[in-house]
Amino acid sequence: MAASRVFCLLAFTLSLLAVVFTVSGHNITQILSESPEYSSFNNYLSQTKLDDEINSRTTITILVLNNDAMSSLAGKHPLSVIKNALSLHVLLDYYDPLKLHKISQGTTLTTTLYQTTGRAVGNVGFVNITDLKGGKVGFGSAAPGSKLDANYTKSVKLIPYNISVLEINAPINAPGILTAPAPSNNMTELLEKAGCKTFASMLVSSSVLKTYESTVEKGGLTVFAPSDEAFKGEGAPNLSKLTQAEVVSLLEYHALSEYKPKGSLKINKDVISTLATNGAAGKYDLTTSTSGDEVVLHTGVGPSRVADTVVDETPVVIFKVDNVLLPIELFGKSSSPAPEPVSTPTPTPTPSAKSLSPTAAKSPSPRKVPSPVAASPPAPPVDESSEGAPSDSPTCSENSHAKNAAFYVNAPTYFTALVSLVATSLLL
Repeated sequence: MAASRVFCLLAFTLSLLAVVFTVSGHNITQILSESPEYSSFNNYLSQTKLDDEINSRTTITILVLNNDAMSSLAGKHPLSVIKNALSLHVLLDYYDPLKLHKISQGTTLTTTLYQTTGRAVGNVGFVNITDLKGGKVGFGSAAPGSKLDANYTKSVKLIPYNISVLEINAPINAPGILTAPAPSNNMTELLEKAGCKTFASMLVSSSVLKTYESTVEKGGLTVFAPSDEAFKGEGAPNLSKLTQAEVVSLLEYHALSEYKPKGSLKINKDVISTLATNGAAGKYDLTTSTSGDEVVLHTGVGPSRVADTVVDETPVVIFKVDNVLLPIELFGKSSSPAPEPVSTPTPTPTPSAKSLSPTAAKSPSPRKVPSPVAASPPAPPVDESSEGAPSDSPTCSENSHAKNAAFYVNAPTYFTALVSLVATSLLL
């Protein structure tokens, strides 16, 4: 009897391990690196950091383009424009070949990663998927008047209900997505409009703004800009006691010499060097923790939440944070240590990003679909009885509700708890 119980416990343990490793994540860069024909697409995912955003999510579908299909985008547009275009090829739901051919009423509307940026106007952040019968499935923008630009060609990689990578034969083109105006390069203006006037003024008076600008030219910049309230509220630092050199270090501590958008912060597990680190390992660094879509920065003195995205235009991202970042080197250690960096994937982040380009008036839709909300992607529309509807009149996906929720397992904790529970019951 004892041997039987031990065998049952071992079988259960192996089964649970399989489940844990199946649902715990994926690496889109690694998946695509196995197929050289997607090297251009894979390269742009890395340059724009979309790979980090994809890896931080579950229940997701990537519509990948081979090198020939990517030639219409590669090298012909700024990185920020290419990022928007590729974001439209990331569906926030799981579609495998079987599901594509079993779409209710033959056509569906699904949310894309582009919808979460807050830049999508009208239905531009949605993709229409239509079963064309005869084995063909078409993809196109859900904006009124759009055509089915691309067709499904083959499945590249399937991790059931986690990630699906499907090849399509041409890019999906949404109105205005490739003709976005150049972003503003006036950083102080952007900061002032976002409610970070004090921080902007300090950058100018200290000449650290020039350091930020030169960092952009070298490859990328991430800025954590404290709100005006952060300099006034309870616990705000007394900056009058700092020397001019220390003020410069404090401001440089609020920036990174790389482009690190929110998706990258969510999966970060390493100590992050800042501009103030300046080659001195272990000095003026940060760690991060995440809870759902929320990212918190830890300095060793106190935490600061990433409250908003002021601008995200590759290779520059500016975040608004709740508190001034206080480095240990200037303000000493806190009484309690900062949490270790943690990264938890989430399916439906709701970044609030301000677009740098003017938005066009919303086009009337021939069908009733939900109006997008900048702060978070709307729920997909309700099914309509329009079988075989054209591209400009998609119906909604019946699979974009509860299945869009992430299923993330904290493997060590979950595994230990369940094994302990079952072991106890078997040995009683």
